[in-house]
Amino acid sequence: MPLPRVIAHLDMDAFYASVELLRYPELRGLPVVIGGGARHAPTWEVDAASGERRRRFARLAGYSGRGVITTATYEARALGVNSAMGLMRAAQKAPEAILLPTDFDTYRRYSRLFKAAVREIAPLVEDRGIDEIYIDLTPLVAARLDEASDAAAEAWWCAREVAREIKQAVRQATGLSCSIGLAPNKLLAKIASELDKPDGLTVITAADIATRIWPLPVRRINGVGPKAAAKLAQLGIATIGELAAAEPAWLVTHFGASYGAWLHASARGRDERPVVTHSEPKSVSREITFERDLHARRDREALAAIFTALCERVAADLRRKRYAGRTIGVKLRFEDFRTVTRDTTLPAPVDDAAAIRRAAGQCVKRIDLSRRIRLLGVRVGGLVSVDGDAAKSAHGGALFAPP
Repeated sequence: MPLPRVIAHLDMDAFYASVELLRYPELRGLPVVIGGGARHAPTWEVDAASGERRRRFARLAGYSGRGVITTATYEARALGVNSAMGLMRAAQKAPEAILLPTDFDTYRRYSRLFKAAVREIAPLVEDRGIDEIYIDLTPLVAARLDEASDAAAEAWWCAREVAREIKQAVRQATGLSCSIGLAPNKLLAKIASELDKPDGLTVITAADIATRIWPLPVRRINGVGPKAAAKLAQLGIATIGELAAAEPAWLVTHFGASYGAWLHASARGRDERPVVTHSEPKSVSREITFERDLHARRDREALAAIFTALCERVAADLRRKRYAGRTIGVKLRFEDFRTVTRDTTLPAPVDDAAAIRRAAGQCVKRIDLSRRIRLLGVRVGGLVSVDGDAAKSAHGGALFAPP
């Protein structure tokens, strides 16, 4: 039998938090949240009893502000605290959790380290963000298999060995753990990488779809968001297996031709997308779908904090990729699922969060915010390459605020 396609999805485990634990090893095993500002940096104090100098860490208890969680350790997640959650809400759930400021410069440095380590072993890498990549292992696996061997039977065993080497290389380069999913395509590989976190290595083949994939909730499919999951639930579909059993025409009727066909194919584990090792981006964007719909007036502080965080993440992505952009846009999806976009073009390209936020805030002012919002996104287009020098900042504009 011919060699199967072998795709890996590598996801760093609680990446930002894990980087911070390298810096503060005394916090291992404790609930730690990343997302505070400079005022939440650890300070030194002298223990009254022993006279020893030790670090003093901020706690979530009593937090006041508009901050949003960037990530959290698995111990914090066990307390119901997750990324994109407002810090004030998190403080109610886990008041004793440690709060640390974000340090994107350090996170980007570790990101470069782990990706370089992977490319030393497997060069066909698709960069999907600061903490995750896809890897096409097919040529590497083929080169390692004996010509006389049963390629199909031994490919996944060989892929496991390569994945173990990659995990070890990442740990040696960074001191951090990662989880890897191996599968015939990107869709299944991403699901697989999430099944055994942290420090997981999971193989999903076509033969495993019925037993390993179909019992999972539909939200495990990358591309099925809260809106689609809620609609599927109303239609009596909760698991991927139930989605796979649905008639394609019925899905098209309820979700449209393109998305309905994609849902059916994805539920059956079909995905022909290649691993793209290089492409010039047309835009950089970040968006978030809220756990509950937010109102521009009643949830003003939460929306403002999330809006700021999105702009900061877009700016970080731009600088990591050495781009700046002139076209700043926003995307809002309302409770009735209507999506609205607005954009503006600046005189000069920008790559800093404050300038992006000002321009995006002006875009928001042109949208009727009377309905509740379920999704918010920020986009920067019209990209130009920059050589490490900061792009010019835009001037003027107001921050996200309800009318």
